[in-house]
Amino acid sequence: MCGLAAILAYHPEAPPVDEAELLRMRERMLARGPDGAGLWVSEERRVGLAHRRLAIIDLSTLGAQPMASQDGRFHIVFNGEIYNYQALRDELEGGGYRFRSHSDTEVLLALYGALGPAMLGRLRGMFAFAIWDAWERSMFVARDAYGIKPLYYADDGRTLRVASQVQALRAGGMVGGETDLAGLAGFYLLGTLPEPFTALRSVRTLPAGCWLRVREGRVEGPVCWQGLAELWRAAAGTRVTAPVDGLAEEIATALGDAVRHHLVADVPVGAFLSAGIDSGALVGLMAEAGQMPQTLTVAFDEYQGLPQDETPLAATVAAHYGATHRVHRVSAARFRDDWPRIRAAMDQPSSDGVNTWYASEAARLAGLKVAVSGLGGDELFGGYPAFHNLPRWTRWLGTPARIPGLGRGLRHLGQRLCLPSPTPSTLLLPSFIRNLSPKALSLLEFGGTWPGAWLLRRGLFMPWELPALMGEAAAREGLERLRPFELIGAAMTPDPGTDFGRVAALEAALYMRNQLLRDADWAGMAHGIEIRVPLVDTTLLSRVAPLLLASGQPRAIGKQALAMAPRRPLPALIRQRPKTGFTVPFADWLGQVEGLEVWQRVPQLARPGCHWSRRLVYALAQDATLWAGSG
Repeated sequence: MCGLAAILAYHPEAPPVDEAELLRMRERMLARGPDGAGLWVSEERRVGLAHRRLAIIDLSTLGAQPMASQDGRFHIVFNGEIYNYQALRDELEGGGYRFRSHSDTEVLLALYGALGPAMLGRLRGMFAFAIWDAWERSMFVARDAYGIKPLYYADDGRTLRVASQVQALRAGGMVGGETDLAGLAGFYLLGTLPEPFTALRSVRTLPAGCWLRVREGRVEGPVCWQGLAELWRAAAGTRVTAPVDGLAEEIATALGDAVRHHLVADVPVGAFLSAGIDSGALVGLMAEAGQMPQTLTVAFDEYQGLPQDETPLAATVAAHYGATHRVHRVSAARFRDDWPRIRAAMDQPSSDGVNTWYASEAARLAGLKVAVSGLGGDELFGGYPAFHNLPRWTRWLGTPARIPGLGRGLRHLGQRLCLPSPTPSTLLLPSFIRNLSPKALSLLEFGGTWPGAWLLRRGLFMPWELPALMGEAAAREGLERLRPFELIGAAMTPDPGTDFGRVAALEAALYMRNQLLRDADWAGMAHGIEIRVPLVDTTLLSRVAPLLLASGQPRAIGKQALAMAPRRPLPALIRQRPKTGFTVPFADWLGQVEGLEVWQRVPQLARPGCHWSRRLVYALAQDATLWAGSG
């Protein structure tokens, strides 16, 4: 786990690589790699690579980067972990390759030399990397299918710049700071920046499951090599021979295999632990695999003694598996003091991630470098209400939504009736009409299609609200470039083939990728913590998805199969507990932190009952430094 940077002057008229720029990019990512730093610039100064290292596998200097192949043809900078690297290494050694290190980086480099881009389908892990081929004069840049690790690039038509952080690209001094209105529109809609957009007009995200190559003076791609929707589609067409009553056992076997792979490390591996099934089952499987982790739980003073307090049940799970347990307590005063550091750590604006920031802080204080997270369990096993709501909405609202102008007309009428400041005439209306939310007003307009229904489920603001927030012209430009419904629809292309698969693809490719995984990256890296996610694994998905669909009731079997996966299952009080999610008391905090109280001047946000997430997103959208990439 690290931070990478690369500069390629691919056009004949491009200026040579500036080593000082490369160093500025690298050092902006110091927190990502406190264990070492490397830099390489070619003799003709047309390409340069830089790296900050967090040593996890092969702690020796032989694992340092940038790393060169033995013949000097290839140079690599890599961020992530390849969990099946030992099997790949054995295969390459069988073909005559002789390794100098015990790192997964060298295996990655050797595999690319043997197979080229085809090697991507052989990798199990989380990865983002750039490889320079000195013989072909080409650079190959790629990212894993889930998008666990970030990778950003800026191409001005002459020079390609690549880095693990948007702020690193900006820190180099050659990337513009103009706000991307499409990114801003996406942030208002979703509370995060949807790929491929970023906060900056000049920077793009390399989409998950894609590669990009520069050779012969031109840029090829991005080219998608693997997508989640196609994996769910393949699962729907897979014939399952296991009997229905044996599906849970098959799922448990696949989960155990995923956890064992994610424990590969030359340092201790801890675990984030909530009161939920996902993290608890992983702790049980870790213990079963011979890795008794130190478990970490974040507790908030505002929740003490309330149902939202996960501390007692988390301690019960830790004791159940014999884990050493640590509680990290956070107060409102602590958050007020920490907010400037949290905000500075955000590579891009986000309405979430504070919980992970504190969990990662707890891991660092415990002396850990690696922590396992239960992130991804709901997306794989159907734990969200969306798995129930979206199919119903699209069925019920599909026909009336096709009546031209009906949904929009009713929404316009509702807008006039639900003014932020009631008029004498609207005060005569029943309160439930006057207090309809923007989502309720948009139900018929958007709920009849899958992309619209998903936006209703996950959206914070509706598209028609953006002109009041961004201005008419900016909102129009932002939405035209963002094309939110096309962007959402692309996440389930090709059609996964089942309602469960459609929701799973949408949740994983949009909410989990753009919000949860990105937050896990910046929040973990702020403390030099590698967060591993065994439930976010394409090999696991390919094994489990056909079993879930074959059961005929994937929501019913999924989470319970996960809870029962360890040979010593989770306690019944955890298995039977309603899902609550790992929440942060933002509703209590927002009015107490300088810079986050600006929502109070907006009537529709100051209304009682307005959700805190809308207030937080508005406040972050006003923070100009977050949108200039300067942190």
